[in-house]
Amino acid sequence: MNLKNYLLLSAVCLFAVACSEDKKPVAPIIDNKPAVMQPFRFHKAIEVSPGQTYDVVSWGRGSTAVGSFAILHSDSAGMKYTTTTGDLDGGISDVYNADMDMDGNPEILIQSKGKDTVNFAKIYAFEFNNNDANKLDFPRLTNSQKKGYRGEDNFYIKDGKLIREFPIYDGNDKTAKPTGARRQLEYGLRSNDFTVKQLSKDSVLVKSNADKEQVKQSEPQQKRTVSKTKKRRQTETRKKKRSRHRG
Repeated sequence: MNLKNYLLLSAVCLFAVACSEDKKPVAPIIDNKPAVMQPFRFHKAIEVSPGQTYDVVSWGRGSTAVGSFAILHSDSAGMKYTTTTGDLDGGISDVYNADMDMDGNPEILIQSKGKDTVNFAKIYAFEFNNNDANKLDFPRLTNSQKKGYRGEDNFYIKDGKLIREFPIYDGNDKTAKPTGARRQLEYGLRSNDFTVKQLSKDSVLVKSNADKEQVKQSEPQQKRTVSKTKKRRQTETRKKKRSRHRG
């Protein structure tokens, strides 16, 4: 075999090897993210500023309907570490950070999901001033706000406020069906008290107002109909009187 054929054969062999390597299956990427170990069920770290971190955890063994939560505040710059704990109803869905009253003190809002259809979502709220934690009472839904409420809450932070929205059902029991409308509430904070404002008009109120307007519009029509009938009868009575006098 001359040198030219040898080089050609070597090139063909190298090309075949390269093609075979390209066809090898790609190894799956393994997520090495550590899972939350028992008895812990939830963990989320929120860094509000450099060196200021709030680790929110929940734990408990046995029933998942109840448990406990803890907010671990790490002040790395001041080397101070504090813990705030509380009883938990249901499981933690998410944790939010805001400064709703714009006083420079962060608020940590823990959302839990329970099985009670009336108070399906609960918020555990705390405002932190350095290493001191102040518990805030999150308001329950009023009778008008919870009309047609069946849970499925969606919370998020927008423009420094806590927004809550949920679908509206045609009742509050298990047989209720969604109407297709949603109710949206905005929560703020003033002097450590929550403020609530409804941002949207749902279909229940709109339908009710439409029915009222329809009734109001129908009433004058009925009055006009009655008045026309009355005039017609009066005219007929006059004609009868005139015919009698002529006779």
